[in-house]
Amino acid sequence: MSKIIVITSGKGGVGKTTSAINLAAAMNYFGKDVLVIDGNLSTPNVGIHLNAPEVPVNLNHVLRGEAEPFEAVYEHESGIKIMPSSLSIKELKRTKPEKMKEFKKEFKKIAEYVIVDCAAGLSHEASCAIELADEIIIVTNPEMPAITDALKAVRLSEQLRKPVRGVIVTRVKKDDIELSPEVVREMLETPILGMVPEDDDVRKSISVKKAVIHSHPKSKASRAYKEIAANLLNIKYDSDKDKKNFLQRFYEWLGLD
Repeated sequence: MSKIIVITSGKGGVGKTTSAINLAAAMNYFGKDVLVIDGNLSTPNVGIHLNAPEVPVNLNHVLRGEAEPFEAVYEHESGIKIMPSSLSIKELKRTKPEKMKEFKKEFKKIAEYVIVDCAAGLSHEASCAIELADEIIIVTNPEMPAITDALKAVRLSEQLRKPVRGVIVTRVKKDDIELSPEVVREMLETPILGMVPEDDDVRKSISVKKAVIHSHPKSKASRAYKEIAANLLNIKYDSDKDKKNFLQRFYEWLGLD
């Protein structure tokens, strides 16, 4: 049975879109049929991240009844299916986000797992995307402002009676400044699905318009997203097999990676 997982956050800039794309890529890596929907109508970035900033038919057309959902689906070279939203302000003004939940059955017919990149924060647009969900995943950073806003996102999901599967903590540096996993879990009263380390390879992946899973498969961030996906899918994954060997690390140190 297909499942819709909405990826949201209490604030922007915490790695929500990156996590949505890489979670989808990791699930696809494990053989699952995955669709990523850019449910962030105001500031859509999925298409930009995956080299499809402007497409003939997008989610906005679907929500306005001008196209069928399957017509707005495009396949990235990696095998991920994506449904971008329009970058046009004019298109945004004509699109009603509350229409999104009306297409839940149609979206679930397209792929086994549907990952929706939600608008950040607690706006009406974010609520409309959350209402589409079978499960919610919150993305945050290990710092107090981000955790405080993430708690609001957890509470909003609970108010809308949507189960929160857990939290992905990104940009983890493991220094003395950031909050520990135990503190994050305690504050949010929500399981931590995974800790994604700060990794320059994520920035590099965005520049080449790919998920880090594909552009840098042996990177720390890639292994972290694969571990999260494996846990969600209840399958085994040995991250040690994906670690860089000595020669790869040496070339990286020389700047030749």
